[in-house]
Amino acid sequence: MKRLDRLTTTELSAWVQQAKTQAEGGQVCDRIPQLAKADPGWFAVNICCESVKTISFGDTACIFSLMSVIKPFSLLYLLEHFGAETVFGWVGVEPSNAPFNSLEQLISDRGHPRNPMINSGAITLSDKLPGKDANQRTLLFCQWLNQFAGCKLSLDEVMLASVRLTRSTANEAIANYLAETSHLENLETALDTYEQICCISGRVEDLALLGKLLACENGCLLAQNRRIVNAVMSTCGLYEASAQFAVRVGLPMKSGIGGGLVAIVPGEGAIACYSPVLDNIGNPVGAIAFVEALAQELQLSVFG
Repeated sequence: MKRLDRLTTTELSAWVQQAKTQAEGGQVCDRIPQLAKADPGWFAVNICCESVKTISFGDTACIFSLMSVIKPFSLLYLLEHFGAETVFGWVGVEPSNAPFNSLEQLISDRGHPRNPMINSGAITLSDKLPGKDANQRTLLFCQWLNQFAGCKLSLDEVMLASVRLTRSTANEAIANYLAETSHLENLETALDTYEQICCISGRVEDLALLGKLLACENGCLLAQNRRIVNAVMSTCGLYEASAQFAVRVGLPMKSGIGGGLVAIVPGEGAIACYSPVLDNIGNPVGAIAFVEALAQELQLSVFG
């Protein structure tokens, strides 16, 4: 029996309580008014195993916007549509030691985004999604995810309105520089698409099903593309804390300022968490603490 399959809800409960205690030092994102409404005490876990077994615990009915957790999946989508050579002509795969919305990093790289997990890379890839406008691109992408992962994601229009109301000046500056350096075809469409895909929302179960796409052979996606996305997540998925958690946890992970986190256990399944309290980098404190405890206890690190 595989390691994830052996888990019980009793064990999950103990690790969740431990993680919630560690989360008390963080803060819910308040830059976007709708995100600021989240209860700091919410915590949900769903583990989706290759064997079809699922284990869940906590506030699993909560619906949350994926925010940056969507980034590995837009990368996967484009790899499937256009291939690695084309996609990595648009963005690089180098880790960044600057904040996820750093304009300085982009300028020092002369407009070529360092990787797809930071905002400059994700905005560039949003410009390349299939579809005639932002609405159609988001719809096609969301339908593709639901079809292949078997989840029930949808666009949260209320969250999108809140994001648009407080549009990030850092993202605008990044998009302007990308356009100036000829990395975007349509600045406004790219930014609108980026904001929309970040507001794709679901429950922690939906996020675990998405993660399972990257964890397990499924016959629908190229194994090479799954490996590429997992590798980029390992080195870039938690921004400038990525290397630290590669050592401490040893799993491909991606976080979002909405409080979502997905961790991939190749060949076994995916661990999805929702905990809206963030650290100063923008990673969910409780969710990472939970995955770290689980990975160490079950010896899940991909590095053996």
